[in-house]
Amino acid sequence: MSAPSASLYVGELDPTVTEAMLFEIFNMIGPVASIRVCRDAVTRRSLGYAYVNYLNAADGERALEQLNYSLIKGRACRIMWSQRDPALRKTGQGNIFIKNLDEQIDNKALHDTFAAFGNVLSCKVATDEHGRSKGYGFVHYETAEAAETAIKAVNGMLLNDKKVYVGHHISRKERQSKMEEMKAQFTNIYVKNVDPEVTQEEFVKLFEPFGKITSAVLQTDDEGKSRGFGFVNFETHEEAQKAVDALHDSEVRGRKLFVARAQKKAEREEELRRSYEQAKMEKMSKYQGVNLYIKNLEDDIDDERLRQEFEPFGTITSAKVMRDEKGTSKGFGFVCFSSPDEATKAVAEMNNKMIGSKPLYVSLAQRREVRRQQLESQIAQRNQIRMQQAAATGIPGGYLNSPMYYPPGPGAYPPPGGRGMMGYGQPGMLPPRPRYAPNGQVPGMPPMPAPYGQAPPQAYGGMPGYPRAPRPPQAGRAPPPTDPNAPATNGAAPRPGAPQGAPANRPPAGAQPPAARGPAPNRAQQPPRGPAPAGQAPPAAGAPPAEVPTITAAALANASPMEQKQMLGEVIYMKIAPSQPELAGKITGMLLEMDNTELLHLLEAPDAMNAKVNEALAVLHEFSQNTNGKETAESK
Repeated sequence: MSAPSASLYVGELDPTVTEAMLFEIFNMIGPVASIRVCRDAVTRRSLGYAYVNYLNAADGERALEQLNYSLIKGRACRIMWSQRDPALRKTGQGNIFIKNLDEQIDNKALHDTFAAFGNVLSCKVATDEHGRSKGYGFVHYETAEAAETAIKAVNGMLLNDKKVYVGHHISRKERQSKMEEMKAQFTNIYVKNVDPEVTQEEFVKLFEPFGKITSAVLQTDDEGKSRGFGFVNFETHEEAQKAVDALHDSEVRGRKLFVARAQKKAEREEELRRSYEQAKMEKMSKYQGVNLYIKNLEDDIDDERLRQEFEPFGTITSAKVMRDEKGTSKGFGFVCFSSPDEATKAVAEMNNKMIGSKPLYVSLAQRREVRRQQLESQIAQRNQIRMQQAAATGIPGGYLNSPMYYPPGPGAYPPPGGRGMMGYGQPGMLPPRPRYAPNGQVPGMPPMPAPYGQAPPQAYGGMPGYPRAPRPPQAGRAPPPTDPNAPATNGAAPRPGAPQGAPANRPPAGAQPPAARGPAPNRAQQPPRGPAPAGQAPPAAGAPPAEVPTITAAALANASPMEQKQMLGEVIYMKIAPSQPELAGKITGMLLEMDNTELLHLLEAPDAMNAKVNEALAVLHEFSQNTNGKETAESK
């Protein structure tokens, strides 16, 4: 039995810090088991914290002592033991709050000040987005007794010539409940729309009939002129409430006064934001189910033409094509019907209908937040599928969704064999899914022991009812070498013992899809994939091209979003490869940016496909000319 691993939380990290950087720092203390930088599920941006797992607790202790508050890319990191059980954090036991801190006091200075009273689990000074102190912080002790000692010793003392307050941390929920009680028992009132001619004495006399006033002030500018608002504080809540009820909306010198409970700026802003959101939601609910979003519009379609196209389905309350500041159509618009039934009918009839040379995309209009939630759920579903597939093929489950850095050594992943494994050797990155041969062997890599050498399950190797075609290479990248003797194309040194000079070219355009092949023949019997080296015969000319598979809308609908793009990309690549063997990968990547409905239309209409391919070729040609022109200018 090995010793239990020690997990450290490392916070306050710069967003550009990677697993490899942390490994270099923490591996100096002792052998690291794994490192993970936590990232956003959608954007994959760093969340500013990571977990470092040591093989033994003693190394974790040393790292905590030696590396806490050390600089990583110019920012002091904050290290603490990873608390798997949230109960300790949620109870707030041993957690204290310090305010009125000097701006010069950082996490380390605060830790050094309060470490004398007990074992500190966590210590943090709150900062703004620019890293400046907000003047308050938190210290979490291991025991409640240490927290009590710190409060008694430091509360009211001077730190950097500023008197600090130290007390028990109160959760936001408890603070909010106290705020509600204070609101219900207010004594301070705010008065605005006061006539500028009203003096301070007149202002006080206006409120004296309602009770004893402890303070009253009429705000004035630098020249002493009234700014038209002020504050009045009564001795009791009842007196303040009586003044609000009597004077609110009353007229004084021809002006209607506004009298209400005094609020802090943040509270007023929150109320305004809440009322704005409520009005926005009411407006959205009013148009829910009747407002349609239409995109893929021709440039010459205007509001009137859009209305005419949708009028047969019901009464239209508004129709608008969105335009930029120059008046040019953005290619999308909105049509609002009077009832949900009319809108539903329009979606059913007009979606994918050809208007001009483009098929329309018609759906119910959605708020940006709703679309983002749908996108996040799709990505989460996609990640779940990938994790299931990875589990079936023997890759660790946590490796996909939460990239880990595993140091080199026994049990680590094998190094890349060439260009085909892009980024495989980089820390914290997921290796791309290889294309498995029928016997489970990964092309371009030496045989691997189980579980990596095992053939994947059928669901991983191909789509149900759909023959597997060669996957197009990524745009702008050379295709991966398929011969284990081929040299690396990214500048990496070839493996020892591998003969040099064997080129790694693209498979022939008419190659048979892997799913359609029988058992793999011996490597010696396979025809060469690229130009034959000296001493080898070239492949026989006139090989019959493989039949391009077809995709139906029904088959596409049954697949996940990830599989849909993969299915479409493979068929499009097979259609383009015979005419553009060198650029088929790039063109396929450009076309896959389009909607799936448009891609289906291209597969069904050869003329439309050719037009899109020609457009892509023109763009690539223009880009190539611009690049060459810049290189020529720089060489001069």
